[in-house]
Amino acid sequence: METEKVVPTEQELKGFDLNDPAVIELIHHAQAGDEADRLLTIRQAFGKYKKAVFWALFLSTSLIMEGYDLVIINSFFGQTQFQNRFGIFDPEQGHNVITPSWQSGLSNSALVGQLCGLVINAYAQDRFGCRPTMMVFMAWMAVAIFIPFFAPSLGVLAFGEVMCGISWGVFQTLSTVYACEVVPTILRPYVTAYVCMCWGAGILLSSGVVRAVAGLQGDFGWRLPFALQWIWPVPLLIGAYLAPESPWNSVRRGKIDEARRSLMRLRQDTPDKETEVNASLAYIRHTTALEQAETANSSFIECFQGTNLRRTEINCVVWAAQILCGNAILGYSVVFLESAGFTELQAFDVNISLSACYIIGGIICCLLFPHLGRSTIYMGGLTFMFFCLIAIGGLGFAQGKNSEMAVGILLVISTLCNMITVGPACYPIVAETPSGRLRYKTIVIGRFVYNLTGIFSNSVTPRMISPIAWNWGAKTGFFYAGTNLLCNIWCWFRLPETKDRTFGEIDLLFDHKIHARKFKYTKVDQFAHQSHYEAKAAAAEHFEG
Repeated sequence: METEKVVPTEQELKGFDLNDPAVIELIHHAQAGDEADRLLTIRQAFGKYKKAVFWALFLSTSLIMEGYDLVIINSFFGQTQFQNRFGIFDPEQGHNVITPSWQSGLSNSALVGQLCGLVINAYAQDRFGCRPTMMVFMAWMAVAIFIPFFAPSLGVLAFGEVMCGISWGVFQTLSTVYACEVVPTILRPYVTAYVCMCWGAGILLSSGVVRAVAGLQGDFGWRLPFALQWIWPVPLLIGAYLAPESPWNSVRRGKIDEARRSLMRLRQDTPDKETEVNASLAYIRHTTALEQAETANSSFIECFQGTNLRRTEINCVVWAAQILCGNAILGYSVVFLESAGFTELQAFDVNISLSACYIIGGIICCLLFPHLGRSTIYMGGLTFMFFCLIAIGGLGFAQGKNSEMAVGILLVISTLCNMITVGPACYPIVAETPSGRLRYKTIVIGRFVYNLTGIFSNSVTPRMISPIAWNWGAKTGFFYAGTNLLCNIWCWFRLPETKDRTFGEIDLLFDHKIHARKFKYTKVDQFAHQSHYEAKAAAAEHFEG
């Protein structure tokens, strides 16, 4: 394929005085930092950035709580103790059930809280930094857990979910952005995919807990899983206090010395450590200056103007497709399996297998990242899940144990596929596509759309599955096969490939409106102005001579 080449425009260079020796020195160091970043192998990067990887993984652990609570609530809808405490008697079922309206209300309560948390985080990170924001909302989380634990009614439980959801909304974007900003380019897909694995670890943990308390009697069967959430806030708050700040965040807030200290802490001790830190800091300042020429105000409005509108669109659709690909069914797997004919304990057992796929799939995806692009992995997963959903929907017309078993097997296969492809690949895409100055806000908007999509899904999916509502059962697979196909068509035309691209290169590709299908093949020289300066200096020297 014919390749293009893009270089910075005059508009992007307006903040650079190429006659200023300090600016030229900054560009020299930035170019050295960029070249050093490109030469790193995965093994070398892990060796040099062990501390950075540790802190990225540690702070991402906060998302275990969100994944944990997500499945806890949805699993309770099929739990006998929870049904006896809060449900209404259904003569056809012969026992108490949680109505579809309350299923939607409880699932959506946390999402409403997350919407608030996302907006708060967009301003808090830009103004105060990652660490202080994380610490404040870890403390908030520790207090908010008291509400669902002591909830006497579904209304109070829903309010508690809203309060807890505010913290989860903060952690959703904070962990992803922090992880991608503290490590070099080659490690970005791994640490951001780990964010997804943490979410899956929470789901696996909650599935095991719900299965373990299935034999307990009374309210303790549903209160104990809530109480276990108190394990996380205190150690994570302490960890956030000890962690270095994101150097990119520090530079954007004008705290250059803080950024240098963070870079020193994030690298292993080597003889040329200080030189490398200066080069990395220069690259961050150089890239931020280029971005500032395009997004000087760094407001939410800027996310919908110029080339940033395209970046925001990508974030929104890639996030929304996480649910519309068919993953929505997996969130209601216990109720879904019971409606397909499984017993309560059988449904819980299969749910544990489904949850384990999040961990296994994340590990497999990490093995694919060096060989396949993000968009290739993402679209391949959507395609495979489409056929699984068609098969699940078709089995909705069959009866008997064999069809029930087939539905369970297909759910496991579909979940594993999702967590090898769509789930982990989403995180590096949404972390890499925004501009640096608008990264928090763009991801917040995308995650906001994700949560709105979740509210829609939580409103219709229980009704599709529930025997006392629409009673589609396994036929629900057809609906999400349709939404999956629409997402995949969009990806073909609009999703660019960002594999092995630095933040500066991605900025230039978007600024020059390179088509999504050409992202992979286009050459980028973000230091073309350096060559311009060197030619100018050589001409002056020749004239003087």
